Amino acid sequence: MLPPYRFLMASLAVVFSLPLDLRAETKTPSLAGSVQPFVDRQELAGAVMLVADKDKILTTETVGSADIAANRPMTGDAMFWIASQSKPITCAAIMMLVEEGKIHLNDPVEDYLPEFKGQMVVSEKSDEKVVLVKPDHPITVREVLSHTSGLPFKSGIEEPTLDRWPLEARVRSYAMTPLDFEPSSAYRYANAGINTGARILEVVSEMPYEKFLQERLFDPLGMSDTTFWPTEEQAKRIATSYQPGPEKQGLEPTVITQLHYPLTDREVRYPMPAGGLFSTAHDLSRFYRMLLNGGELDGKRLLSEESVKTLTSRQTPEGLSNSYGLGFKVDPHRFGHAGAYSTNSFADTEHGLILIWLVQHAGFPGEGGKAQDAFVKAAIASYGN
Repeated sequence: MLPPYRFLMASLAVVFSLPLDLRAETKTPSLAGSVQPFVDRQELAGAVMLVADKDKILTTETVGSADIAANRPMTGDAMFWIASQSKPITCAAIMMLVEEGKIHLNDPVEDYLPEFKGQMVVSEKSDEKVVLVKPDHPITVREVLSHTSGLPFKSGIEEPTLDRWPLEARVRSYAMTPLDFEPSSAYRYANAGINTGARILEVVSEMPYEKFLQERLFDPLGMSDTTFWPTEEQAKRIATSYQPGPEKQGLEPTVITQLHYPLTDREVRYPMPAGGLFSTAHDLSRFYRMLLNGGELDGKRLLSEESVKTLTSRQTPEGLSNSYGLGFKVDPHRFGHAGAYSTNSFADTEHGLILIWLVQHAGFPGEGGKAQDAFVKAAIASYGN
């Protein structure tokens, strides 16, 4: 099985490689109908599929089970660990402080977090020795938010789960870790970068990261089911996680190995900005609708149009093959993000659509990984322009 972050990047690649014009000449099946065969073959447990435009939700369809053994059908209000879909939300919050002039994207991280002063980069590495040198320039805020800083995916203390240390401690451990490459010379997907940006938000705002998100994003947008700590009631709505069964046949339940249980525990579990949120399709659609409306929703302005453009347009250097914004995978017609355990969401700006695909799978047996493609094709064929 692929590591979660590699599975995530593979999912991103699948969605962004799909043809942009998938409209069918004949009547297309419903979203549920297009995905039902994967459920029937026990390659997919269940899914919530939502399509919206900037004005409203166009449809929400469900298929399969939220819990197969308990015979619990999937419902539209089911909750999911959205994993790295948390990254765009974190970066949107950071851009609020950029707008206020409190954070500058081209500033060195060390200007906000002094522990990063003197950070070194690996120049040579072998079994016998590691040579460290001073980087060409200190890592910047823009680089940590676009995966071009050279920070590792995570640090050594983030084991066995990613949520057992306060954000301040995790980010300090990144500052103690040498960079893997010269800043802006390469792209490497890194939770550490997004977490570092969130720590800058905390220091500048003088407010815990999770409180800032609640007051500045979730409450204004009405995202009442988006949280790091599901309540007991919300926990009952979390879809069971699945993985391929013996010999990669069928499905068997599993847990979210990157998080500590119980998920409701606020004493030992800490917010993880790069991938700790739980949410619903409805809540995510409101976040994306705000972005498609240039930073405004229901008469409330959260971001400027310029900030939305910065988030959703390429920030990686042109010499690199990876096209990434700030917290978003981007191309000329789409921006969005996948998450470990196979969730995905994106805005298709050519067709004016938001597509949200929520499942909870640590890998698929058989053809299960193609279920998302079937949803995307059916959604664009039915609702695209």
